[in-house]
Amino acid sequence: MAGTDQPVVVVDDVHVEYKVYASGRAVNPNARGLRRAARSMRVVHALKGVSFMAYRNESIGVIGSNGSGKSTLMRAMVGLTPPSAGAIYASSRPNLLGVGAALIPDLSGERNIVLGGLALGFAKSEITALRDQIVEFSELQEFIDLPMRTYSSGMQARLKFAIAASQQHDILIVDEALSVGDKRFQKRSEGRIREIRDNAGTVFLVSHSMTSIRDTCDRVIWLNKGELVMDGPTDDVVTAYEASR
Repeated sequence: MAGTDQPVVVVDDVHVEYKVYASGRAVNPNARGLRRAARSMRVVHALKGVSFMAYRNESIGVIGSNGSGKSTLMRAMVGLTPPSAGAIYASSRPNLLGVGAALIPDLSGERNIVLGGLALGFAKSEITALRDQIVEFSELQEFIDLPMRTYSSGMQARLKFAIAASQQHDILIVDEALSVGDKRFQKRSEGRIREIRDNAGTVFLVSHSMTSIRDTCDRVIWLNKGELVMDGPTDDVVTAYEASR
């Protein structure tokens, strides 16, 4: 359900190709013996002519089996992976929220809130103002002064999500961030994503959880082996995807 006729993201016939050795190692153009190794080099076509438009207020699920190109597409949208062909246009810079977001294990949760906020472009005064909200959302009040290396993976993921979701994003990409933590926290995370969408944001949710996709998204893009298989209403696409497995 588009909030406006003006698209905020246009993905136009995007291809992404990787050159890798047969062993799976990426090619290093400065390595010695490249001429010998080139015989075992092959091209992986990770995205094959993907095209779609996204609009304000949309929450778009991105689904597909492992290796289908979901993360490659998201990395291309935020500028981390340049397309080999085609183009991506966005009305503002997309922000990627992933459970692998880099925070520093030896620093406390408190210090990581500051670092994460600075990485998002907040001023120190803004981080200070948001601090209590982030701690409350992450449910880490008793642990916020401890080093992050003492946190469980679920606690770390909660903090990363709370930091990134403290900001209103025009275009937010959530890559598997809801697959960690207990169901209650997942529901809170889904609610926060809906708030971002309802405040004129556009959200892409990459997930293997069809429950999260159904609960959060009004539209779904299905990728398979780098190709766009289907793009449409959530129930239609998820039903077809589940039937194909």
